[in-house]
Amino acid sequence: MIDATELTLLKNALDKLAEGYSELPEFSTEFDAGAVADVLQEVATRMHDNFPYYHPQYAGQMLKPPHPIARIAYAMSLWVNPNNHALDGGRASSAMEKECVIELGKMFGWDAPLGHLTGGGTMANLEALWVAGRLHPGKRIVASEQSHYTHSRISDVLGLPFSPVAVTGDGRMDVDALKVLLRDGDIGTVVATIGNTGLGGVDPLTELIALQSEYDFRIHADAAYGGYFGLAGNLRADTRAAYDSLAAVDSIVIDPHKHGLQPYGCGCILFKDPSVGQLYKHGSPYTYFSSAELHLGEISLECSRPGASAVALWATQRLLPLVRDGDFAAMLDDCLHAARHFHEKLRGSRNFVPLMEPELDIVVYAVDAPDSRSASERARAVFANAAEHDLHLAMIELPVQLVQRYAPGIKVNSETITCLRSVLMKPEHLGWLDRIVEILERCAAGNP
Repeated sequence: MIDATELTLLKNALDKLAEGYSELPEFSTEFDAGAVADVLQEVATRMHDNFPYYHPQYAGQMLKPPHPIARIAYAMSLWVNPNNHALDGGRASSAMEKECVIELGKMFGWDAPLGHLTGGGTMANLEALWVAGRLHPGKRIVASEQSHYTHSRISDVLGLPFSPVAVTGDGRMDVDALKVLLRDGDIGTVVATIGNTGLGGVDPLTELIALQSEYDFRIHADAAYGGYFGLAGNLRADTRAAYDSLAAVDSIVIDPHKHGLQPYGCGCILFKDPSVGQLYKHGSPYTYFSSAELHLGEISLECSRPGASAVALWATQRLLPLVRDGDFAAMLDDCLHAARHFHEKLRGSRNFVPLMEPELDIVVYAVDAPDSRSASERARAVFANAAEHDLHLAMIELPVQLVQRYAPGIKVNSETITCLRSVLMKPEHLGWLDRIVEILERCAAGNP
């Protein structure tokens, strides 16, 4: 987990950073090292009460360890602690952020998007829907039933009506159900989820774009989870078509703190049309006077934002460029392979029923049982038993009808079924599947 090489690299980077301020007069920065050491030991002990998120046997929620270069660059920048709200608060880190945004935009086919980093996907989606509401005042926001709950909550915050759209059996937005809603004529924005966080489904973006010629609405792509997979080389044909269509949407959210190998929190909002920046226009008597150049705070609803996030992301993208067939893309392909192999292994199990074939790297599976209530009970038992064996999973509550599509023989005696869910977002998962399946089977069989 802790590599001494990282500490050496951090020390060397800090020495180089110090050279830039060597002409300044010295001043005291003394502190009680003994007291600090005592508190840090206490903190480290308290931190034991976490799951081993960095380890391949953590196959639960969407928690991916940052790349070492991101950890080092982030920590190094904290000695300056830049604030990327205004240029004079983060000169170098603001420039790095703008360069990062350009590179992220190019990944989606945009050469000059308007955008900036945010504290995470929630804030990024808030900005996207806030702009949508300004351009289509009072009009409805719609997103699939498997979209992130943040969209309905943000719509409520913004005072905009919201409606969920039914999904097909594979967890993607049902286009026919969307058409029924569109006929009412009050929809201003359709949120296309590019990799929903429950099932990993990618909404049929090409079909949504085709509907724009008949109905007047914006398309916001919530690619917070799945955005980077456009670089992968082994997507399904229909999934590839959705990614190849992203250049046509109006706004995109992506979270570098998910598959972008960054520490929390680091999200990003991108707008295809830079002119929407005028909607952010505001003044400050003391913030924006230092330069005629664009301040990131002038195109953001957030004020203070950590420049360290930009520094870490810039360093990571410098080391691992966002290109197809590169080292970064290969990591994504490994995650896709891991999910597909895991799904295939579960097909041969007598204890588990895999649901939809994974589009990305999320695998959902039910525990075999005669009825829906006992299937839920068994899933919760396997979840707890696996944790005792240091295999950490996640659970998801799904409508019985969706699960029945893959387990037609199950008797229905509840409205929902608790299923197990594994997010195989670490490339290392590919080499750990046999061990993970072995532990799962033992836990399902009730063996110690």
